[in-house]
Amino acid sequence: MPLEFKIRPFTELSGQEVYDILKLRSEVFIVEQNCIYQDIDSKDQKALHVLAYYENELAAYCRLFDAGYYFEEASIGRVIVAAKFRENKWGHDLMREAIKGILEHFGKSQITISAQLYLKKFYESHGFVATSETYLEDDIPHIRMKRG
Repeated sequence: MPLEFKIRPFTELSGQEVYDILKLRSEVFIVEQNCIYQDIDSKDQKALHVLAYYENELAAYCRLFDAGYYFEEASIGRVIVAAKFRENKWGHDLMREAIKGILEHFGKSQITISAQLYLKKFYESHGFVATSETYLEDDIPHIRMKRG
């Protein structure tokens, strides 16, 4: 059974979808990565949310921003795949959907991301190139990358 993708603005998310998003982000970004930071950053309301469900469970997620909101170019953030689904390599499906979503919803092909450094090769496989030195974001090494 393939992933079921949904792309929605914040105002169209159901209460259950918001719960699923925040639960998954908390499980991975805060608990798994042992990183205490403010995940709820008042930016969700401005984002388009890409939800990937597998058998009614949120398996992967990211959020999209139009150019000028987060970076000068459009951007993808909070890219995440639930631990139990990572062996399926669904992060690649999620990135393809996110890139397509930015083009379809914002009409943009240039995308900037702030990527965790250990995922550099993953993002390079989707056409991103490093444009900065390594920097710390919430005590995790990151690198800025651009596509297009």
